[in-house]
Amino acid sequence: MPTDAPPSTADAADPSDADVRSRLADAFGERVAFDGPDLDAVREDRSGWRSDAPPTALVHAASVDDVQELMRIASATGTPVVPRGAGTGLAGGGISSRGSVVLDLSRMDRILEIDDVDELAVVEPGVLNGDLDRAARERGLWYAPDPASRAISSIGGNIATNAGGLLCAKYGVTRESVLGLAVVLADGSLLRTGHRTVKGVTGYDLTALMTGSEGTLGVIVEATLRLRPVVHGPIETVAAAFPDVESAGVAVGGVAAARVRPAILELIDPVGLARVAEYLGADALAGTPLADFAPGETFLLAQCDAGDAAAEADTIARVLAEAGGRVERSTDAATGERLLDIRRAMHPALASRGNVLIEDVAVPRSRLPEMFREIARIGAHYGVEIPTLAHAGDGNLHPNFVFEGDRVPEHVWTAADELFRAAVRLGGTLTGEHGVGVLKRRWLAEELGDASVDLQRRIKAVFDPAGILNPGVMFPLEDGGDR
Repeated sequence: MPTDAPPSTADAADPSDADVRSRLADAFGERVAFDGPDLDAVREDRSGWRSDAPPTALVHAASVDDVQELMRIASATGTPVVPRGAGTGLAGGGISSRGSVVLDLSRMDRILEIDDVDELAVVEPGVLNGDLDRAARERGLWYAPDPASRAISSIGGNIATNAGGLLCAKYGVTRESVLGLAVVLADGSLLRTGHRTVKGVTGYDLTALMTGSEGTLGVIVEATLRLRPVVHGPIETVAAAFPDVESAGVAVGGVAAARVRPAILELIDPVGLARVAEYLGADALAGTPLADFAPGETFLLAQCDAGDAAAEADTIARVLAEAGGRVERSTDAATGERLLDIRRAMHPALASRGNVLIEDVAVPRSRLPEMFREIARIGAHYGVEIPTLAHAGDGNLHPNFVFEGDRVPEHVWTAADELFRAAVRLGGTLTGEHGVGVLKRRWLAEELGDASVDLQRRIKAVFDPAGILNPGVMFPLEDGGDR
């Protein structure tokens, strides 16, 4: 696993932790661990960042009561608590900090209710995204948020990071599907937010505030989620190869200008596409726009659903051809899957060459060509390849860095630093869907401004006056310390 900081050596128990350990042992019995490999595992997620210390303890919560009891103990003893779901985060937001208790919510994995009439589900935070979607589809409904990790990522973590995915341009990020939450606050009290109704504007929108708060305001223990009727009819897929990323960017703008909203609009830049073509081989690319792949080309994929899918696909195919693309359109479901498999091959292609640091920025769709130019410039300046995948429909880019060894090289972090600043300079954001975590907190004020960061710190202090919820995540520690 790549690391940002070397692991600590001797992590002997601090004698001052004795009271905390005793209280945890009395409260949780076999559901708390004070040593062993599980404690080492929670020092990292999938971000490339590794904490410099294991936690004091790891608590496996099985109920809301468990979470409340842990927070009461933590509040009484001033012990930091790090909520953690499936551990699939990409920003270092759910990893142990020195002296902390990691609260594992993965065992709270029940789907409590699916309501056919109100088209909603009530779930515990450990439910996996894909499991909820499958259960909903058995009732003629589906759950729209679709992070690439949906098979292994949990609903609680998706909500905590306001996760995105391929379908965001049409169906929105996780926030658009969250109707209400149950949240345990720092003092152990239980807060319920939101509604079961489609509409509801009573008071401040605390549900939206909690969504994307990365465990810094409270611990999500239940979620009421919007479901949608299953989309009927054929799905239409259109793909095209372009001579360069500039013309592909023009095509993305053309799709938007045509007032067509595909469910999926994905772009693979020339560096990434070269890796995909190498990984898949010529046989897999036969019969696709990449059958005659040449270096420097860019791949754009669109997929349309719902009743007007065919008409939308007609428009998109025309726009892509007019922008200079070699266009291929699906003739059946199998053809569509073959085209989508090119997009799906991006990460395996990169992972086959080494460890991968997956980054996440977003810019206005109109600035995508400029951002791709910046990525190419930064890669050339630092002598690194930065294969990039974009959710082009909403301007969310995932620049990737492939490297060897167990640590992210310093020049990669330096290149990433410049990349983040370029996105903000172009009117974009540091993160479109992964969250701030510990990886991007140093750049927060550059995007939001000091006044906004100060206000957000004060909001955190209202919910968590002692600063025990996920300290160091999102906001740098004020004493200059680190996790």
